[in-house]
Amino acid sequence: MSPDRTRLHIAVQKSGRLSEQSLALLKSSGLRINQGGKHRLSARAENFPLDIMFVRDDDIPTFVAEGICELGIVGQNVLAEYALGLAKPRIEEIARLGYGRCSLKIAAPEKLAGFQIEMLAKQRIATSYPRLLQRFLDSQGIEAETVTMRGAVELAPRLGIASFVCDLVSTGATLEANGLAPVADVFDSEAVLVRTRQPLDGAHAEKIDALRTRIDGVIATAESKYIVLNAPESALAAITAILPGADAPTVVPLVGRPGHVAVQAVCQESVFWETLERLKGAGASAILVMPIEKMMM
Repeated sequence: MSPDRTRLHIAVQKSGRLSEQSLALLKSSGLRINQGGKHRLSARAENFPLDIMFVRDDDIPTFVAEGICELGIVGQNVLAEYALGLAKPRIEEIARLGYGRCSLKIAAPEKLAGFQIEMLAKQRIATSYPRLLQRFLDSQGIEAETVTMRGAVELAPRLGIASFVCDLVSTGATLEANGLAPVADVFDSEAVLVRTRQPLDGAHAEKIDALRTRIDGVIATAESKYIVLNAPESALAAITAILPGADAPTVVPLVGRPGHVAVQAVCQESVFWETLERLKGAGASAILVMPIEKMMM
C-alpha cells in the first residue's frame, strides 16, 4: 500500500534506544501514536497528520533524501557518513534533539603505549564509517588502509583483520570488554531532526513547521525550570546574575512588604542545589523550583 501523501511521514530507527527516545519525543510533543504490534513497520498519529515509518538507521537518510519521508530522526554519524557520499546535499538538518549522544573514536589495543597519531600510518583500521574515517585521516595527513565492516568491529584486532578500530563509543564498556582503549576523537554525534530537500507543497511545509514548533518546545523544557522566589529589591541585581540562563525575569512587588519583590524566571539551564544555596546567600527566600511541562517558543 502506497503512503498517504496528504500526511507527513517521518522515518525513525525501528528498534533500540534511539527508537524509544524518538517515540518518547513525539509523544511528549502531544502526539497520540497507535503503535500496533511488536513487528510493526509503521505507526500513525491519531491527532496529527503524521505517519511514522520504522526502518534501519542507515536507511533513514535515503528515505528522507528521496522524499519517501519528509522528515527523519537519525544520528549525526549516520547522516554525515551518508552525506559524504553525495555530490550535493539532499537532506537538511533542522534541529538537534539532545539525546543519542556518542562519539566516533579510533581505538587501539590497551597494551599499546604512548600513542601518537602518526602510528596510524600504513596501518589497517576497521570501521563501519569509512567516509568519516577517511575524512579524519586526510585532515591529519595520514595514509592508512580502511577495512569496512558492518558489525563486530571491536573484534578486528583480535582476529587479525586490523590493528586499530574506528567505532561509536557512548560509555566505552564495549571497547574495554574487548581489550581496546580510545586514542583519537573522529566525530561527535547526537540525534537530529532532518527534512528532505525535495520540493514540498505549502500544506506539508505548514505541517512541518507545526511539528517543529512542538518539538522545539519539548527540547526547550527538557532542562528548563520555573523558579519563583522572594527577595529584597536591593539584592535583585545579584540574584538575577545567579539565575542560570534566565532572560528578563518577572519582578512583582510583595504586598505588605515594602522593599521586597517576588521574582519569577524560566531558567533554560540546569538548576543545582549549589545554585539554590547561592541564591539564598544573596538574600533570596521561599525559593520554589518547578518543572515545565510545555513551552511554546
